[in-house]
Formats: sequence, structure tokens, C-alpha cells
Amino acid sequence: MTAQLEYDAQLAFKHPLGPVTVEDWLAADTPVDGSRLELILGYFTMTPPPTGFHQRLSFRLARAVDDALAAAGQNLEMLQAVGVRISTPFRTALIPDLVVVNADVHRTVFDPRNVLLAVEVWSPGNNRAERETKTAAYAAAGIPHLWLVEAPKGKPVSFTAYRLEDAKYVEVVHADNGETVTAPGPVPVEIDTAKLP
Repeated sequence: MTAQLEYDAQLAFKHPLGPVTVEDWLAADTPVDGSRLELILGYFTMTPPPTGFHQRLSFRLARAVDDALAAAGQNLEMLQAVGVRISTPFRTALIPDLVVVNADVHRTVFDPRNVLLAVEVWSPGNNRAERETKTAAYAAAGIPHLWLVEAPKGKPVSFTAYRLEDAKYVEVVHADNGETVTAPGPVPVEIDTAKLP
């Protein structure tokens, strides 16, 4: 049974915008310690460097996506941790854990029109407000597919795939406790949650 994820993009943007622009974000120095510097509604947000567990999970997910793209023969690219210029007016630029793009890869920042899939691997440190704001931002940018992976310490990994419909994400598949599903996206991808951690 599918459930609708009711993240209204307008609610997320009824917030006073901060002073930092996308151009400021583009000009900012990349953190040397592996932290991710994102821009949310005009405010810099620094995420600590991912843990080894997070990186391993992200890599395994990336490998599954890359293998599916190669098997389908699509002219698409899977990339890890690249910038996406979500919205210049709303001063938002994010760094998803994975993206699938239909653009030349010789750049560090992509336009959301070229992003067909965004993937976020949530850790316990990602609070609810951050999660909701990012999800709403991806929807407002028109990114057609979003995958969210929950990776709580000491608990099974859960995976949920959403498709954009009428500017909202609708749940298409969900898996946890070692289940395997075929996730929709630019190409179908088999996800075995038992093999991600």
C-alpha cells in the first residue's frame, strides 16, 4: 500500500531567507575535513564528515544504481556527493549522497533539471526539520525520484523510494528488515536492504 508524503514545498519556504546566496555558496571554500557545506534558505549548514558506516552504505547503494544504469544501456551517470543548485530565489543548494544525472559530469554543481534521482542516507544527526526542508526542496526543484535510506545505529536499514506527483512525493516502495525491492527511478534498481550495511 502506498502512502503519500505530504511535504508541501510552500510550507518549507515560508521562512525568512538568510543573507547567503547560491553564488556565495559556490564561492565558499570546500571544508578540508570532509564536512559538507550546504545552503538551506539562505543559511550555511555544515554536516560533519560521514562515518565509515555511512560511506560504506552509500557506496553499496551507488554500486547497485551504477550497475543498473550500465545494464539498461542508458546515457545517464550516477555520482556521489555533488552539489545541486536547487533554487537561486530560495537560496538553497544541497549535496545529496547520490544523484543520477543526464548531463556532462565535468562539473561539481548540477542544475536540478539534470537530476533524475536524488538519494539521501539519513543518519541520527539529521533532525526532522532538516529532513523535511530538504525533501520539500527536492520536490520544489522538480526532481522526479527521491530515495531515502534510514541508517540508525544498531538497527536494520530501511529504504523508501518516492516518485514526484503534483509537486509532492508519493511513496512507491518501502523495504526494511532485510527485504528486497525493485526501486523505481530513471531505471529500475533492485535494492536488497540486507546487503546495504
